[in-house]
Amino acid sequence: MEQDMNQFVQAILIASDPLQSNLHAQALEYLTVIQRNPSIWRLALAVFVEAGENGGRKHPAQVRFFALRVVDEFLDNRFDPLDEEIFQTLRQSLLNYIQSEYLFGPAESDASFLRNKFAHTLTLFFLCTYVDKWPTFFTDFFALIHPPESTSQMTFNPHVSLLLFHLILEISGEVADQIIKAARSHNPARQARDGRVRDTVRERDAPRINEAVLTIVADGVERMTRLRKSGVGPAAERELDTAIEVVDWGIRTFASYVGWIDINLTVTRETVPLLFTLLSDSSLAIRLATAHALTRIVSKGLKEPGDKLQLIKVLSLGEVLEALEERTRAEQTSRGSDTDEGEESYREALGKLLNVLGLELCKLTDESPDETVRPEAVQMLTQILPVMLRFMADEYDDTCSTIFPLLQTILLSYKRQRKSSTEPLDPQKRSFLTSLLNVILDKLKWDEETDPEDMDEDDEMAFDELRKELRTFMDSALIIEPELVTESVRTLALNTLTAFQNGVTLKWNDAELAVYLVYIFGEINKSGGKGRAAFCQAPPTIAKEKRKEADYSEYPLTSHGEMLYALIQSGISGYPHKSVTMQFFETVARYGDFFKVRKECVMPTLQAMLDVRGLHSSDKSTQSRVFYLFYRFVREDRNEISPDLAVSLLDGFRDLLAIQVELPELENPDSPSQDILAEAVKTSTIFDSQLYLFEAAGTLVSLFSKAPDQAAALLLSIVRPLLDELSANLQAVKGPDDVLTILRIHHVIMALGNIAKGFPEYPTPVPEGYIAPPLDVFREVGQAILVCLEAMNIFRVVRDATRFAFARILATTGSTVAQLIPVLMTNLLTHFEPTELIDFMNFIGLSIHKLQEDISDVLDQLIGPLSAHINGILAQPVNGTDDQVTHVDTKRAYLNLLISIISSRLHTVFISDRNKGQLENLLESMLRLAEDLSDSSSEKAAFSFLGRCVTVWAEPPKAPGDQQVLPGFERFVYERVIPTAFGIIALPQFNLKDGQVVVVLQEIANLLQTVSKTRGQEAFDFFVSVFLPSQNWPQPTAVEFATKMRELDPKAFRKYFTEFVRASRAGS
Repeated sequence: MEQDMNQFVQAILIASDPLQSNLHAQALEYLTVIQRNPSIWRLALAVFVEAGENGGRKHPAQVRFFALRVVDEFLDNRFDPLDEEIFQTLRQSLLNYIQSEYLFGPAESDASFLRNKFAHTLTLFFLCTYVDKWPTFFTDFFALIHPPESTSQMTFNPHVSLLLFHLILEISGEVADQIIKAARSHNPARQARDGRVRDTVRERDAPRINEAVLTIVADGVERMTRLRKSGVGPAAERELDTAIEVVDWGIRTFASYVGWIDINLTVTRETVPLLFTLLSDSSLAIRLATAHALTRIVSKGLKEPGDKLQLIKVLSLGEVLEALEERTRAEQTSRGSDTDEGEESYREALGKLLNVLGLELCKLTDESPDETVRPEAVQMLTQILPVMLRFMADEYDDTCSTIFPLLQTILLSYKRQRKSSTEPLDPQKRSFLTSLLNVILDKLKWDEETDPEDMDEDDEMAFDELRKELRTFMDSALIIEPELVTESVRTLALNTLTAFQNGVTLKWNDAELAVYLVYIFGEINKSGGKGRAAFCQAPPTIAKEKRKEADYSEYPLTSHGEMLYALIQSGISGYPHKSVTMQFFETVARYGDFFKVRKECVMPTLQAMLDVRGLHSSDKSTQSRVFYLFYRFVREDRNEISPDLAVSLLDGFRDLLAIQVELPELENPDSPSQDILAEAVKTSTIFDSQLYLFEAAGTLVSLFSKAPDQAAALLLSIVRPLLDELSANLQAVKGPDDVLTILRIHHVIMALGNIAKGFPEYPTPVPEGYIAPPLDVFREVGQAILVCLEAMNIFRVVRDATRFAFARILATTGSTVAQLIPVLMTNLLTHFEPTELIDFMNFIGLSIHKLQEDISDVLDQLIGPLSAHINGILAQPVNGTDDQVTHVDTKRAYLNLLISIISSRLHTVFISDRNKGQLENLLESMLRLAEDLSDSSSEKAAFSFLGRCVTVWAEPPKAPGDQQVLPGFERFVYERVIPTAFGIIALPQFNLKDGQVVVVLQEIANLLQTVSKTRGQEAFDFFVSVFLPSQNWPQPTAVEFATKMRELDPKAFRKYFTEFVRASRAGS
């Protein structure tokens, strides 16, 4: 035994020291193996309790901790009674240990973590033995608490008392704590065992436990009082600390079981005064423990509402909390800027206690069937509402948020009452809402001492979250009494803005709040109109097409309109604080429709955005954000910007159109797998925001549409520096390692694309009198980008930028740059990565939409190799999630491209001399995709493509002598497509309970009806006489089906077909 014990101890010591690398793994393996021995607990128990020569414990703390873990594993999840011998061995060893270590020893003073671990082990032993083996557990334990008469110690042994408290806390956690239970996997045997233990404790020992805990606490309180009065020497100070620790843990223990034992034991004439005394004790730990205990008492579930009301009345917590809130608030004020986190945590605990008290009263007011209970509960709830608001107004957000659940419940109750009544709001409730709004508006403010720029990200997120919570309460109040809320917000915002305009000095957080209220008013004022009507009381008779020309300046403003007008006129955009200025810019960019009814506000707003407050700010984060907000404002209000102002604006930010290039810091600069160009493009930099400025420039130039020459000159003045830079950098590139120059080329191409994006889309068809954008300039831009691409098409970032830019140029110029597309496509495909394929197909789809017939020659050359390439990719095995995603996305992009081609009347590319040999392969691949039930989206798209093929290739000749576009295609439809469609419907895995499958079924209905309507009587005869009989359809059913297919409109037939298939599958 001695040898085994030494080996066990040495293995633990080696395993706990990773530096012993030679033996570490061997020790871990030994311990793993030995723990499988069912008797190892005996060795572990002996190691834990073995005494040393000096009276202490023989083995190191980490060894004994591991030994306890082994004993725990033996006891945990053991639901059958222990053998008598095992029980006696464990019981005697543990009691002897408690006597020697806690009664007469130092109670593990050198390793306090062992005290908690031992309490847990003792709890596991208790759970295994209390009901059947050790009914006198608590009686035996209580006997140890009174110290022997021969000692001069205090009345109760503090070490054993604290062990008892930890033990009861552990027991409560195991048998009654729902959080602990929820964290475990469900075990019916454990649940049944814990229930038996809980019930047995209630029946057998609950009074004794409660009496022992409270007696020890009362004794500790008495000693604390005596020691505090008698003065403090070193010995007395230690004794006082011990007494405080005992009382603290005693109250925590009391709190742990009040929820699951009889309330008549825990709430008595003796306990209530004791708890209220301790709630005001000078020890913070005791006050926090007491507040938690009272919270547990108040929230205890009682069957009868009358009993709960009586409990609340006995406690009289409303008055107590009111007095404590007032006292702690006064102390908080006297501390000034000196924060005492401990005392703030006490106010937080009081707030939580009030919150629980209020929630219990809300249950009585809203849910109690007893009419005698409700009025008293309402009165008590009303009395605590002012206290609740004072906690909510606390400057510390953690304290403020403690009462949020109560407030939410109260407002929900008010909302329910409001819905069921048309009477005016009760004056008392209106008064409460008024006070609540005052608190909310005050709490919405930043702390004056806070600098948002230096805030920790978590703190900033916490404040944003608080504002969201406060907004939900404001929204609830709005539902209850809309006018009260909107008027409160409007008044505060207008008063603050007017005061600033009149020269009154404002604190920055007051100024920011006023602007923030204007920002959120559009969300608050649910009754406001949309568009211009949200800001101006214009008559609804103004026709939609006349709204742009109408003069809205003669109409009065709405409340929100007044607030925005005051915001602009106040000049608060010049307030010397970033948070105020940025909130101003966010607000004006959000409400662009306001400037359509008060055009005089456009100029001062844009001036503010243009100067050092915005676009020209020295602060990069401000500048970056205002680039976007300026673009958004210009885009929304471009019709309110005169040509003269547009020129002034362009001149005002030309200096900001110099391309800014930044290289990222790579995690592994030497790693060949890290492409610095790709990383640079993916990394967010100031250039990403600068692109918005280029788009805004394009939008401003587009305002000169009625003056083409001026528009062309202005556009050229913006793009010429970029084209020169493109040319210069192209000549300067030294090779693939010249990353900065290549990246600059990428950025210039992207900027040129964004300038084009700022222009309106080229219309199709072109209306009469349409004035085109400066096409010659855009053609020059396109040619310059192509020159660059030809020289640098080996670089992925250049290809990507070119695709992006040409997509924008195509959208702006339509077919006028069609002659550039063949060269573009050739160079994009000269060097090509598989990951570019989806973007490339999307680009072709856009080109088809914009160029129509002008792209047919390019498509004719492209579609064959592209289809072969894609089919090769789709035929490859899929390995892993990333491959699966790429596979599905490629398939969908390809199908969308095919549908785009055939829908744009470019279907001749499929049957041209170059491609007709591949048509059969294309159609076969479509049938395979149509049969793939694993991807409903692609399945639907495949049927959609086949349906369009029927429309263009199976149309019979319209006149004698004419020829069908694709002779014989109808045979392929009859022999392959229709059998495939019906074969899919018949498959067992074609699950009509799946919404995506129903969508596929409806696309099949579209295809069948397209065949019927395209081929006419021939199709009718085929279905009735050939195909449906071959599927064993009765003749009347076949005739009815074919008739419905021919005569119903598409929507009605889809519905009929879906119901028909459902019924046929249900009957089979």
